[in-house]
Amino acid sequence: MIDSSLKEIAAALRAKTVSAVELATESLARIEAGNPKINAFVTVDRDGALAAAKAADARLAAGHGGPLTGIPLAHKDVFCTEGVLTTCGSKMLSNFVSPYDAHVVTLLKAAGAVMVGKTNMDEFAMGSSNENSHFGPTRNPWNTDKVPGGSSGGSAAAVAARMVPIATGTDTGGSIRQPASLCGITGIKPTYGTVSRYGMIAYASSLDQGGAFGRSAEDCALMLSAMNGHDPRDSTSLERDTEDYTADLARPLAGLRIGLPTEFFADGMSDDVRAAVEAALAEYRKLGAVTVDVSLPNARLAIPAYYVIAPAEASSNLSRFDGVRYGHRAAEYGDLNDMYCKSRAQGFGAEVKRRILVGTYVLSHGYYDAYYIKAQKLRRLIAQDFAAAFAQCDVIAGPTCPTVAFGIGEKSNDPVQMYLGDIYTVAVNLAGLPALAHPAGFGAGGMPVGLQLIGNYFGEARLLGVAHQFQQNTDWHARKPAV
Repeated sequence: MIDSSLKEIAAALRAKTVSAVELATESLARIEAGNPKINAFVTVDRDGALAAAKAADARLAAGHGGPLTGIPLAHKDVFCTEGVLTTCGSKMLSNFVSPYDAHVVTLLKAAGAVMVGKTNMDEFAMGSSNENSHFGPTRNPWNTDKVPGGSSGGSAAAVAARMVPIATGTDTGGSIRQPASLCGITGIKPTYGTVSRYGMIAYASSLDQGGAFGRSAEDCALMLSAMNGHDPRDSTSLERDTEDYTADLARPLAGLRIGLPTEFFADGMSDDVRAAVEAALAEYRKLGAVTVDVSLPNARLAIPAYYVIAPAEASSNLSRFDGVRYGHRAAEYGDLNDMYCKSRAQGFGAEVKRRILVGTYVLSHGYYDAYYIKAQKLRRLIAQDFAAAFAQCDVIAGPTCPTVAFGIGEKSNDPVQMYLGDIYTVAVNLAGLPALAHPAGFGAGGMPVGLQLIGNYFGEARLLGVAHQFQQNTDWHARKPAV
């Protein structure tokens, strides 16, 4: 069943040709075999998975199963899970067992999904390569010398390596779409506020958004349908009814207007990525879509705006990790201030410290107006650019990443080059828009290339339908790595 779609697995479970316990056992076996090479999982909850699978089988036997009942699932280790280690990829939380579930975890439990474990990630979701984890880098299943992308690289690698059919992720500046692209799977970041952030450990509160990984757009649609909805515990959660994101999957593409931002197709994209993206766009035209040129003139300012706003919010959010209430505490210290200093110095990695320092600087007296307020003004201009573009098109398409996956360690000593890997993704988060990445071909070294689709607010169902129609006529999403 490991290569089957969620619909096919659900049908097999209902027909009793396979049980949820058998599926969980198969997933756990694949993790045991593959994780030493890929390092996609930080924690594997074998006992919890088998108990949840038995409960799912009982629900199915009683005729109460839904589309996710009995489906193995992995959670990015940024989501709190009751009674299970929740580390955020950091030494700071390496001993933290959450006393409660994140809202997303609660919803997916209620849907009957079976959590098998927690996936590796860049520390506190800060990174684009999954090399910043306290637990070591996750490796790309297509080539274990390459990065899987970040910060949700563990989840993307787990799905690509067929350890689990679906996984959760979070996207602050591209952290679902970028690893989906580099690992050859589908990943969606919904409109900001669509998925509750309660129990999702914060990096940058105005940018973070939970989302879904699957092998196909249809799988992501089924998963996201179970994850969305208003949560009164999250002040940023939108008061909207739960939506069924499978509604537009069968909608044809005739007349669809795909906007191509001139800024996305200028210098900076590698030739192999450009070739795959243009071939995918040609396929969309064959399916009845038309392409129109649009402009996002302030897109070039997205990276500097993002790397002012996100670290500023991180500086505030991470102040709670002080060694007093939970998490890492230094073994030896003089007084309370010394304990704070040593606990944070020992508990945080280099990239997290860098962003805390940048964030504290831009929020400090004398620099707040010069940097933070100016970045927020740029954010509004970027959102206005998207609004103008959507007056001319239905969805926006372009590359997800400027290159295919790069080598582990290749950019570790050059933070600016690492940050530029998010050049096509961060503007979406600044505007709060939905976007997905789906497989569109292969580039240098046989590494996957993903096409990014951006929608207008609450346009998730349309985005997923567009990607689904593409996947009904191509097989890029069905390819799998040898590992």
